[in-house]
Amino acid sequence: MNPWRFVKKGAETRVHVKGPLVLNTIDLMLDAALAGIGLAYLPRDQVTPHLDAGRLTEVLSKSLPPLPGYHLYYANRRNASPAFRLFVDAVRH
Repeated sequence: MNPWRFVKKGAETRVHVKGPLVLNTIDLMLDAALAGIGLAYLPRDQVTPHLDAGRLTEVLSKSLPPLPGYHLYYANRRNASPAFRLFVDAVRH
């Protein structure tokens, strides 16, 4: 499990969050947060409409470091299809 990262006065702390519910997709985490089940550590672009509409409340934002962006994991570069290579190039830039 990835720890949540917090920064205060330049010092980083990593916290392994434990709870009764563990999810690994953004959609499920967002649904759980919207249902009031608990906190969710989600990309801002996924939650902005819900924050603006008052369905979610932002907490801990002053202690969270900026995330560098999305990541793409794939098994093998050698056998990538032309469509996949185009996708990777588009996302990279």
